[in-house]
Amino acid sequence: MSDWNTKIIEEFRANDGHVGGVFENRPLVLLTTTGARTGKPRVAPLARRDEGERRFVFASKAGRDTNPDWFHNILANPAVTVEAAGETYEAVAKVVSEPERTAIYARQASEHEPFAEYQRKTDRVIPVVELIRT
Repeated sequence: MSDWNTKIIEEFRANDGHVGGVFENRPLVLLTTTGARTGKPRVAPLARRDEGERRFVFASKAGRDTNPDWFHNILANPAVTVEAAGETYEAVAKVVSEPERTAIYARQASEHEPFAEYQRKTDRVIPVVELIRT
């Protein structure tokens, strides 16, 4: 795990889900997946979007041309642990299909400019993943 992610994870856990810097006042979760090859737990800090009772994360990888490792992990094993401000729970990660994926991503990009930039930087369709509480 990168030092960047490690610092965000530590700050998130020390401050009940709140972090500063570029992510200050942004809704985040820590997503724990099971490594597709290793079987080991892997933690990723991710931007989240809540719509009513539904929670979504985005496999943006800052607009790179490949999906993030956590996305490959959930394809192999969709059982995840979600940490959000004040709660930790088990969930199933489900890739959102079209046309709903496009609508959710568009709402995220319109409210958070970096997501619009991520899509402009890549030719791949950035996956949207719903975290369904179990």
